[in-house]
Amino acid sequence: MLVFLMKRLFNAAIVMLAVAAMAFMIFRFVGDPVEMMVNEQASQAEREELRERLGLDQGVVTQFGRFVVSATRGDFGISYRNQREVSSLIAERFPATLELVLVATILSLVIGIPLGVVTAIHRGRWYSEALQLGSIVGVSLPSFVVGIMLILLFSVTLGWAPAFGRGDVVDLGWWSTGLLTQSGRAALILPSLALALFQITLVMRLVRAEMLETMRADFIKFARARGVPARTVQFRHALRNCLMPVITMTGMQFGNLIAFALITETVFQWPGMGLLFIQAVTFVDIPVMAAYLCIVSFIFVALNTLVDVTYAVVDPRLRHQGH
Repeated sequence: MLVFLMKRLFNAAIVMLAVAAMAFMIFRFVGDPVEMMVNEQASQAEREELRERLGLDQGVVTQFGRFVVSATRGDFGISYRNQREVSSLIAERFPATLELVLVATILSLVIGIPLGVVTAIHRGRWYSEALQLGSIVGVSLPSFVVGIMLILLFSVTLGWAPAFGRGDVVDLGWWSTGLLTQSGRAALILPSLALALFQITLVMRLVRAEMLETMRADFIKFARARGVPARTVQFRHALRNCLMPVITMTGMQFGNLIAFALITETVFQWPGMGLLFIQAVTFVDIPVMAAYLCIVSFIFVALNTLVDVTYAVVDPRLRHQGH
């Protein structure tokens, strides 16, 4: 088990080094940081002093080494646009993104699992087929289209929920949350639905497929032959055996939601990391772009490594295959 764990951690480190190299390439070759940070009236001596202070007068290998060491400490430099440390900007925006992703994940499970069970148990009924058709539409529609449609319907037409912003937030130490205020909870409804729609369709279709396969298993047939009530067979026996793939898929998709929340955050002007990244691209704020790339990649790598280790704990055969 220790050898398996060391291999997975080594692979994760290699991937993160490759991501760091990509982020460093952005630093190195997308514009001159000195020209972006100083004003037009700065003298050549001031430019050279800033270049030396940033370490840009050193070799490429030395610069990359310093970049990796600084990134491991969470130091990504100063934002060109905001003239603040990138780590403080990320710390301000990360709670909003994580809150949005967590609520979207919970919605996907709370809505997707029951819909999957309904379409599996009542296969062939008109409402089951309608849900299947709706799931295809949900997968096909881009998230920004879904967001705009939700705004038009629930904000502009009905006036039930705000169209943009996060509402009032409460600071709990360094963490901020809108779940403790009425306006914060109201502002969270539409963006979380827009972000969760694709995940809901995935969960629903996965639960349906797993339920249909499990209902054909021998232990389900034996339970029915013993006269076990249909509800008990469906929910206590069949559904329990379907939840493991759903939980695994949800964990794997969590990183995707964080990465692709930037579209939803842009549509709803949600003050999270995604909106910060879009603004950084607009103003060529390279340190913020590099930090976003490294952080999202680290989340992906950490989740994948955690899933691999969990599988190895559950199924010892994977540990032997890894040798």
